[in-house]
Amino acid sequence: MHSVNKSRYEKSLKNLYTIFQDISKTTNQVSRSRCPYKNVKSNCTASFGCRNQQKIIKSNQSYLKCIGSDNLNYQDAWQNSPITPASK
Repeated sequence: MHSVNKSRYEKSLKNLYTIFQDISKTTNQVSRSRCPYKNVKSNCTASFGCRNQQKIIKSNQSYLKCIGSDNLNYQDAWQNSPITPASK
């Protein structure tokens, strides 16, 4: 078994912590203006209702499209009850 260089290990952990901290800060900033449930194709991935969801039906399949602006705070748009795309 290999021995662990404690100072190198701690330096690596500190570096990882800094990386994840930066990711977290960016995510928090983006989520204030862009819904975190909106994917790259502007589809809604939330498992609850939102007034910015629009049901799209194509080829006998349905999905929810996010029709909201990326310049809004979405937190007050969300509903607490879960929904499914078929029930909207």
